[in-house]
Amino acid sequence: MRICVIGSGYVGLVTGACLADSGNHVTAVDSDRGKIDALQAGHCPFFEPGLDELVHKNVHAGRLRFTVNMAEAAAGARIAFLAVGTPPRTDGSADLSAIEAAATELARALTGPAIIVIKSTVPVGTGARLEALVAANTAHHCPLVSNPEFLKEGTALADFLRPDRVVVGADDPTAGDEIAELHEPFVRNNRPILRMSRAAAELTKYAANAYLATRISFINEIAEVCERLDIDVNEVRRGIGADQRIGHHFLYPGLGYGGSCFPKDVQALASFGRAAGAECDLLEAVHRRNLAQRENMVRCIFERLGRDLRGKRLAVWGLAFKPETDDLREAPALTIIEAVLAAGARVAVHDPQALEAARRVLGARVEYHEEAYAVLPGAEALLIMTEWMEYRSPDFERIRTDLRQPLIFDGRNIYAPATMVRYDIEYHSIGRPPVRRR
Repeated sequence: MRICVIGSGYVGLVTGACLADSGNHVTAVDSDRGKIDALQAGHCPFFEPGLDELVHKNVHAGRLRFTVNMAEAAAGARIAFLAVGTPPRTDGSADLSAIEAAATELARALTGPAIIVIKSTVPVGTGARLEALVAANTAHHCPLVSNPEFLKEGTALADFLRPDRVVVGADDPTAGDEIAELHEPFVRNNRPILRMSRAAAELTKYAANAYLATRISFINEIAEVCERLDIDVNEVRRGIGADQRIGHHFLYPGLGYGGSCFPKDVQALASFGRAAGAECDLLEAVHRRNLAQRENMVRCIFERLGRDLRGKRLAVWGLAFKPETDDLREAPALTIIEAVLAAGARVAVHDPQALEAARRVLGARVEYHEEAYAVLPGAEALLIMTEWMEYRSPDFERIRTDLRQPLIFDGRNIYAPATMVRYDIEYHSIGRPPVRRR
């Protein structure tokens, strides 16, 4: 089948590459000429495990190609995916200007009837709005279907190729049938294709992300209670997670959520929920708690090292908002780095994948190191901001020797307090009693 994908960012590129890999002929269009040239050469412009190889494979096979020309991409397409960003406005609502412009341009470029599929995360009612916009700009029959993505950065290929479920929201049953059929190769493990109304599918995406964000904020709030009462939150987490009704997923205390989805989706759901007349106090509290996690870590650093950090050097392990990505959007590490820089600290950073992205954000205000241990010499403390696997079993003797004082602030709880006691390292983590030196 001939498929057009509008937008070659994270969602669009994963969608296009995976659909091409299942035998479809996919043309992806994006306005960024540099990105398109790199992709056509088989190179992914961001880090996602396995994606670079999948793109290269399908470009070489002739099933995946890239262009900046909408007319070229839309010509002969039976299905067109809209995978355009919907960033938040200052009030938290979703900015739909880019997806509306893309839908209009696509409609004018189509050469025949096509199903338009919304992959972008959009507020309830956007499908109906875009369907009317498309109808005003083409004579062809073009039903709109909502097919939200549930990709996790770091495991996006597995999430697409072996999904928990596929959601198809269609008010046109025939169009829904075609999109469901397109996804059949990916659900041979008996995972469901869930058919529902277009509006329900739009809300499902927001509700899923908001619920996961709520679990993160909940355990972080419990962690603060634990800190006040000198209780280890891990004991509490295991106790509640063993309940099959609750489980352990997304119940790990830390610096809170970041990335391109949870922060904006929680706020957008609250925004259009309030506009519909609903009370959204819980969502507002989830967002506030998430921001408070970063502030709590900054306060912990200041309480230990003082609010005047001039002349002090701090080492940072981890910049990306989560492991296995180079994405810095809403990364807690950036908030904390900005706070200690403002207090006068010098900062040295390491991240396995996000150093280039960090240079574009932080510029020359911090030191960048390709090797993790290079940030340690002369530093007052080590700050762990991202739970990359290579940080989990480090050389603690070297850490203790290279730091000016053996002091770790762990924003991801990746070390056992007993290990810190054994190595005589002062250790501050989330929701657990601090480890003091002997």
